[in-house]
Amino acid sequence: MTIDSSELRRLLDFSVTLARDAGAITNHYFKGTFSPELKPDKSFVTIADREAERQIRQSIDKAFPHDAILGEEEGEKPGTSRRRWIIDPIDGTFAFVHGVPLYGVMIGLEVDGEPLLGVVNLPALNEMIYGGRGLGCFWNDQPARVSSTSALDHALLLASDFGGETFSAAVAALRRQANAARTWGDCYGHMLVATGRADVMLDPVMNIWDCAALLPIIEAAGGTFTDWKGRPTIDGGNAISTNGALFDEVMETIRKAESA
Repeated sequence: MTIDSSELRRLLDFSVTLARDAGAITNHYFKGTFSPELKPDKSFVTIADREAERQIRQSIDKAFPHDAILGEEEGEKPGTSRRRWIIDPIDGTFAFVHGVPLYGVMIGLEVDGEPLLGVVNLPALNEMIYGGRGLGCFWNDQPARVSSTSALDHALLLASDFGGETFSAAVAALRRQANAARTWGDCYGHMLVATGRADVMLDPVMNIWDCAALLPIIEAAGGTFTDWKGRPTIDGGNAISTNGALFDEVMETIRKAESA
C-alpha cells in the first residue's frame, strides 16, 4: 500500500476540521442540558453522540462519496474506494454524561485496511492531537513526542479502570512495578502518552472505533499501540499504549504474570 504524503496530509487536515466541527457540537451539549440514554450494553449514548457522528458522516459523504464509513452510533456504510473512515463521536461518554471534561471526538482513517491517520479532539480541554504515518504527531499544532522514560519503576501508568477480571494478574503486576498509577482514562489517557505526559495506558476492552484514531497518533509520536499480545492492531479487542522505550518491559511483565 502506498499513498502520497501530500495526499495524506490533505486528508489529515480534512479530519482535523471534521473533529473540530463535531467537537463544537459536543461542547454545546456538555455546557448545557441533555438527557442521556442507556444502550442494551448499559453504556450511555446522548444526543451529542448522535449529532456529532451525523455531522462527520455528512461531511465525509459530501467530500468523498465513495468512501466507506464506520461509526459507533450509525454502523457501517460500504464504500468502493480504498478508504474507510472510523468514527467515535464521543469517546468517554460516561465522563461526558457526568460533567467530566476528559472525553474526545475520534476520527481514524484506513487506506487499504491500514490505519494511517488519526485525530482526537478534546473540546472541553481545548486540545487537538493528531498524526499520520510519516507526518509526525501534533498537539494544538505543535510537534508532540512520547516521553523518554525507560523503566517502569519511573513510569506513570494509566488505565480507564484498574478493576475487573480481564488481565487482572497482569494489571496488578504492572501497578506494582510502576512508579505511579492513575485512572485518567479513555482516549485522554492514550493522548497523555502521545504527548509525553504519561508513559503507559492500559485498556482491557476496546472496540475498533475506540482504537482507529489512536494507533496512527501514538506511532507518529514515537510510541507503540498494540493489543495485549503486543500486536499493532486496531481490532484486537483491547489495547496498550506505551512510549516505546517501555514496550518490552511491559510485555515481559504481562507474559510473566499470565504464565504464573
